[in-house]
Amino acid sequence: MIEVIKSVDDLSRQKWDVLVPTMGALHAGHQSLIKLGKNLGEKVIVSIFVNPLQFENKADLENYPKSFDQDLQMAQEAGATAIFSPSESDIYPGQIEKIEAGSVGDIFEGKSRPGHFSGVLTVVKRLFDLVNPKHAVFGEKDFQQLFLIKKMVNDFKLPVNIVSAPTIRDSSNLALSSRNSRLSDEDKKVAQVIYQALTQNNIDDARKLLEKVDGFSLDYLEAIDEQSFNLATPDAKNKRLIIAGWVNGVRLLDNAVVE
Repeated sequence: MIEVIKSVDDLSRQKWDVLVPTMGALHAGHQSLIKLGKNLGEKVIVSIFVNPLQFENKADLENYPKSFDQDLQMAQEAGATAIFSPSESDIYPGQIEKIEAGSVGDIFEGKSRPGHFSGVLTVVKRLFDLVNPKHAVFGEKDFQQLFLIKKMVNDFKLPVNIVSAPTIRDSSNLALSSRNSRLSDEDKKVAQVIYQALTQNNIDDARKLLEKVDGFSLDYLEAIDEQSFNLATPDAKNKRLIIAGWVNGVRLLDNAVVE
């Protein structure tokens, strides 16, 4: 039976091999992270904490889906040892010392969501300090987030190995996200254009495709160098397309390697 840990004291009495940080509303994508974690160590703990610091929009925070009982079941099915479900006062017991995301935190997602990545890094660093895992697993769907977490670990010389996992998609190739639960069936059909755009021969073709689809509002679509997060040069070897936009008010993002 999966253990539910709410006390920081109970958390610190055990040693953890792997941490899978989440905000709940678990889906098959999260389960893939847990399963990957089981290959890295026996004791896998999944944190569930909806972090207020990373929401620049109060309504988005209030509308974020919550399904704790279902989360427990999904985590247990995937092989998790425990769920860590802390209160806000556990995560932020005093004055919050925010971790600045730097220049990469101010572009793309960071430009559209000011302060978002500072909030992400602050809570992830706090979770690392509390759980002290050997490994932490993150999905590639939030690629800018993954890049910045790796950079933070390197900058602070944290004793945790960051493991990235491929994006999990549904049968229509829509990247799985907790926010997908807010999409209607018709919205999901519109959202299929995101992956279609990522598979075009060039950005111009992708933009033309996106412009033809009613109901999708593009924020950005760019080719970046994975190693620096700068815009990719024509001869860059580590290109990745990143995209974000809205479908019926729901923000969606995705990315794909440029072959």
